[in-house]
Amino acid sequence: MEKTDTEVKAEEEEGAPALSVERVFDGVRVPAWREQVTVRALVVSLGLSVMLSVIVMKLNLTTGIVPSLNVASGLLGFFFVKVWTKALERAGVLRVPFTRQENTVIQTCVVAAYGLAGSGGYGSYLLGMSSTIADQATEANNPQNIKDPKLGWMIAFMFVVSFVGLFSLVPLRKIMIIDYKLIYPSGTATAFLINGFHTPQGENLAKKQVRTLGKFFSFSFLWGFFQWFYKSGDDCGFEAFPTFGLKAYENRFNFDFSAMYVGVGMICPHIVNISVLIGAILSWGIMWPLINNQKGNWFSADLSPNSLHGLQGYRIFIAVSMILGDGLYNFLKVLTKTVQVFVSDSQKIRLSTLPVSDEVHMAKQPIVSYDDGRRAEVFLKDQIPKWVAIVGYSMVSLVSIITLPHIFPPLKWYFILVAYALAPVLAFCNAYGCGLTDWNMASTYGKLAIFIFGAWAGGHHGGVLAGLAACGVMLSIVSTASDLMQDFKTGYLTLSSPRSMFVSQVIGTAMGCVVAPCVFWLFYKAFDDIGIPSSQYPAPFALIYRNMAILGVDGVSSLPKHCLTLCYIFFALAIIINLARDLSPKKVGQCIPIPMAMAIPFYIGTAFAIDMFIGTVILFVWQKMDREKAAAFGPAVASGLICGDGIWSLPQAVLALAQVKPPICMKFLSRKMNDRVDAFINPAS
Repeated sequence: MEKTDTEVKAEEEEGAPALSVERVFDGVRVPAWREQVTVRALVVSLGLSVMLSVIVMKLNLTTGIVPSLNVASGLLGFFFVKVWTKALERAGVLRVPFTRQENTVIQTCVVAAYGLAGSGGYGSYLLGMSSTIADQATEANNPQNIKDPKLGWMIAFMFVVSFVGLFSLVPLRKIMIIDYKLIYPSGTATAFLINGFHTPQGENLAKKQVRTLGKFFSFSFLWGFFQWFYKSGDDCGFEAFPTFGLKAYENRFNFDFSAMYVGVGMICPHIVNISVLIGAILSWGIMWPLINNQKGNWFSADLSPNSLHGLQGYRIFIAVSMILGDGLYNFLKVLTKTVQVFVSDSQKIRLSTLPVSDEVHMAKQPIVSYDDGRRAEVFLKDQIPKWVAIVGYSMVSLVSIITLPHIFPPLKWYFILVAYALAPVLAFCNAYGCGLTDWNMASTYGKLAIFIFGAWAGGHHGGVLAGLAACGVMLSIVSTASDLMQDFKTGYLTLSSPRSMFVSQVIGTAMGCVVAPCVFWLFYKAFDDIGIPSSQYPAPFALIYRNMAILGVDGVSSLPKHCLTLCYIFFALAIIINLARDLSPKKVGQCIPIPMAMAIPFYIGTAFAIDMFIGTVILFVWQKMDREKAAAFGPAVASGLICGDGIWSLPQAVLALAQVKPPICMKFLSRKMNDRVDAFINPAS
């Protein structure tokens, strides 16, 4: 059972497990693939998809940092189906046992659905097309470069682009999972979690974890509800509490009492949280005050605070340069490692051609253990014919080529044709690299598409809109292909049929194509400040992605004074820091901050960084006091904090739509300002 405690342990034990997992399940019938995809599994998946999509959407629209919610979805899926089966059992109704294969189907379906709330671009490229974001960017602010969100076209766009990636790598599943034995750490950890649930000891632990998750879910939800009463206007409520003083609060340094981001800090690795805090201190504590002192010299003193020709421009473009530097370095690093390992493995197994079907004999890959033999037997049993992948990819691509230019006129049909011609190669590179390192580089491929297709279209022909739309097309293909391979790995380790994995991924994607746009639309209609800096939902990556598109189309001529020089410095700094991390001894390298994480607070502010740091301190102390308990219950506590606060945003949105406002505004004033307010309110005294 200890394998299920942490993802790290799962990854360590994948290569050489001490005990046979499959012997524990010896004698347990493996259900046919149609029995794995059950009605109850799909019903539970739909409910969890809505719940987790709301949470991911809130994270996307606040900071853009979305941690893995696999533990939460796994625990909740197990819990809800167990409740279902127990109720039927007590009613005396004949029931079908809940198997680990059905659990895997739920996990696959839920992750596919809520994944679209993240990769659908609602907090990045898609929202970046809107007039709200375009007004902040000033350049390319014209009708041909703007597409405001509408529920109809968003659902259509999701359906058109989200299925292509599912067909791109299906024929290569055997070489990825069996021949090359790619680890896929997240998929492996999820499989160990599910396998553990379905042993007697694991079921008892899962029940305790669900109870823990429920307690912290309730606390987080009620805390969000309590805070709502004190926020009737801007700069009101607990999130405006000047923890370190009013001057620090003016520079966005404060603890905002967000249970959600404390939970995020407990899930994210310690080095990520520390990197975010370092980035916050470097930018808001040092750089921005110094640059602001140059007002009237480097940029006009009359500019609005949100003008990209002023301080805001430095914030955005320096953050973009660090993100691009980090992304380029890791893309080349993963690509190099992928090619090296691919060539090495190809020579090792001496395959003259790339196997694209399941008709290659098992003799070509020696069986090294009972587990491997049993898993390979089940994995190769239910084949997905090659023609399904080829016809599916061709048909969906054709529909996209015809449909997308009607949704985005600047995105010409031949742009899409080129994208779909390149996509399978890029999807393979990303999926292979993800299998080796667990790094999904889909967003990097999306950013490359912004520059390539935006420049191809040109500034006078809607290049900004074309670049953002092309980003969505490429990111979706590459991301879903990698996710499918992760699911195949999970299915392989839980004896789930590849057919049930593929079908559940398709169903989950279809759910996400409807659920994600509807959830975003609820936020968009309920809160009129989405995408506005310093608001409740600033959606920071929307402006970042739009400015990447503007850079790709118009170049760097519109940047403020010395901004380009600073961008070069921070682009190079990101590469140097990554080199230092990789070339240093392991103990030193793991203490060096991550540039991508450092860049996130450059634009957003520091409150969430302080929240996440508090979360990481809580987990660190807990690990020192009782490592085993922290490993078993830490993810459940964190998931409860994230889910409770995230789900509170649903009734909050309903209250906003009903125009029900909080009754109290809790503000914090300096003594001098308070005296002036008192004098104004009570002039006689």
